[in-house]
Amino acid sequence: QVQLVESGGGSVQTGGSLRLSCAASGSTRSLYFMGWFRQALGKEREGVAAIYDRGGSTYYSDSVKGRFTISLDNAKNTLYLQMNNLKPEDSAMYYCAATSISFSQLSADDYKYWGQGTQVTVSS
Repeated sequence: QVQLVESGGGSVQTGGSLRLSCAASGSTRSLYFMGWFRQALGKEREGVAAIYDRGGSTYYSDSVKGRFTISLDNAKNTLYLQMNNLKPEDSAMYYCAATSISFSQLSADDYKYWGQGTQVTVSS
């Protein structure tokens, strides 16, 4: 089992920045991918960014590429999402997720472990 706890959400204005953190505990050695997903009211959950735990390869959705950066500190078992140049359409509940499936990337159905979510609100 893996436990995930997110932090760092909040409210910012357009163009601002936030950094989300996700502390992982439990059987983290079994993980292949960790990622960030988001879900706005009335919309489907969307894969935002993912990182391959074994090699560091990163994957981003087109909507955040160039603005968001995912990183993983294995020594601290903590996943980060640096979000720059935020836009109102980035407003959503952001979830940290992890999986032991080796080819998951941004496919939410492949992720078994989920955090409780942290709210990000971007005002214009």
